[in-house]
Parts: sequence; structure tokens; C-alpha cells
Amino acid sequence: MPVDQATVRRIAHLARIKLEEAEVPDLAGELNAILAFVEELAGVAVDSVEPMTSVMPMRMKERPDVVTDGGIADEIVANAPAAEDHYFVVPKVVE
Repeated sequence: MPVDQATVRRIAHLARIKLEEAEVPDLAGELNAILAFVEELAGVAVDSVEPMTSVMPMRMKERPDVVTDGGIADEIVANAPAAEDHYFVVPKVVE
């Protein structure tokens, strides 16, 4: 689907980008080149490619899945303007 000049103007308006009229044809060509490249990438077979976290093979770092409270509730609320029973006290804003 080629991008025409009207679409370029609309995209620029939605993105709040100020475009001079002379820039519109060049930008349309650039957007069409980008879309053509994306269509070319769609033809690449990636079904047999394993998901990876890096270009270097490595194991994901794991830690035990243990629930803790951190044990530092007093330190966390120490700088609060108001606290009660390890909770922050805030002014009521909804009636």
C-alpha cells in the first residue's frame, strides 16, 4: 500500500510535525521505502528460530520465587510526611 502525499500530511499532523510543502514528496518516498523493506522482512522464514535474549547464547538469570516484604518497612516510611502501621497516610481527595 503506497503512501500518498495526503497521507504524509495527515501523519505529520497527527505526529504534530511541521512540514513544509516541498518536503512532502521526499517524505512520501522515504515512507514508501520503509514500508517496502518491512514487506520484504515479512517474507523471511523465522519459524525455526528460537527466541533469544541476546546475540550471544546465555541462560536467563533465575532467582527463587519467594514472597518477601523486604523487611525494611520502617526505613521505607521513615521519610513520609505521615505514616501509620507501615502505611503512608495521604489526605482524602474523594468524598
